[in-house]
Amino acid sequence: MSTADIKKNAQDKMAKSLETLKADLAKVRTGRAHTGILDHVMVDYYGNPTPINQVASLTLVDARTIGVQPFEKKMAAAIEKAIREADLGLNPSSQGEQIRVPTPALTEERRKEMVKLCKSEAEDAKIAVRNIRRDANEQLKRLVKDKAISEDDERRGSDEVQKLTDKAIVDIDKIVAEKEKEVLTV
Repeated sequence: MSTADIKKNAQDKMAKSLETLKADLAKVRTGRAHTGILDHVMVDYYGNPTPINQVASLTLVDARTIGVQPFEKKMAAAIEKAIREADLGLNPSSQGEQIRVPTPALTEERRKEMVKLCKSEAEDAKIAVRNIRRDANEQLKRLVKDKAISEDDERRGSDEVQKLTDKAIVDIDKIVAEKEKEVLTV
């Protein structure tokens, strides 16, 4: 393994951490309805936990309401139960074959809780990025110990990994700042 391989590997892992952060922040509810809120809801589909988007189609009825259309009529009750138990603060209601999920307006207190949640997710992502940096630096030290690269190459590699880390952390801060702005907008 060369320093370029280690750097590329660290860069890929940091990009995955950013994608994970984006996915986690998509779960955080803002004042508007969006189908991403329900992405992590698991429905009991004949004894197997299944993502809701595999048993129903999700649409936006209006700015504050999500429409859930089950693929099978008999799944409506299970879907409704899964949404209610997902601890998202949503209260679905059946209207014939369609389930309507109104998203209540957020109070100021709830918005502040959401901002705290966003910051917590950001800190988790930063920790993941720092762990990736630590692993890459350990791999570089191992190469020096095995006399595969010189100490100068290791120092250069460490500097490059640090630059990747700094860039990833700036990106994390930017993503979270956008989400906080979105959450706090009434």
